[in-house]
Amino acid sequence: MSNPLLVAAAALLDRDGRVLLARRPLGRKFAGLWEFPGGKVESGETPEAALSRELLEELRLDIRESCLAPLAFASHAYPDFHLLMLLYLCRGWDGTPAPVENQELVWITPARLGDYPMPEANRPLAALLRDFLV
Repeated sequence: MSNPLLVAAAALLDRDGRVLLARRPLGRKFAGLWEFPGGKVESGETPEAALSRELLEELRLDIRESCLAPLAFASHAYPDFHLLMLLYLCRGWDGTPAPVENQELVWITPARLGDYPMPEANRPLAALLRDFLV
């Protein structure tokens, strides 16, 4: 198997303590499942820079890297690739989340994280975040 795919994701928390989830659009791998926003770390990029770039490109949010606090990671072997996902906690940004790729967004309380179907790699992170915040 090749090197793991490195992904950085954010648990965005609003002032009411709710978490933002994005639904993967049709036509993409894991379409219809909910996830923490983020994306692939490109060659030569730090995970924080990648996450800041991805959130600007996908949600029009301006995130300062200093607002990203490392929280946890997940390592998961899918049948065709291995994913290493870094999850950051973020409570501050400029802008209002606006999906660029027509993905559905939802703000939910941490207690409801288990109610939303997610890709397998996201599930342990959702459980950890729920336990951390509730």
